Amino acid sequence: MNATKPFLDVLMTPMGLIGLLGQVCFFSRFLVQWVASERKRQSTVPLSFWYLSIGGGAMLLWYALWRKDPVISLGQAVGLFVYVRNLMLIHRHKPASAPAATP
Repeated sequence: MNATKPFLDVLMTPMGLIGLLGQVCFFSRFLVQWVASERKRQSTVPLSFWYLSIGGGAMLLWYALWRKDPVISLGQAVGLFVYVRNLMLIHRHKPASAPAATP
């Protein structure tokens, strides 16, 4: 018996592909954060990190609910709350753009 067959069977379903896409999206947030930090030469969390967190987390939550996995579902649901709250705080404290100078 091929040990990878059960994994491939799940990945070939529409929900399996959503779960995989969610995992790719969720992982890519770390790459984005790493590249941004390397460019600044200090640890930083770019805005796109939070949007990737929400996108990946939502897809993984959907997948976990489909799989009826309460552990992953709870973890992703709490994570989504944190990601949305961070974006709310970021946008609330974003400085207003300066008015355009008149000639």
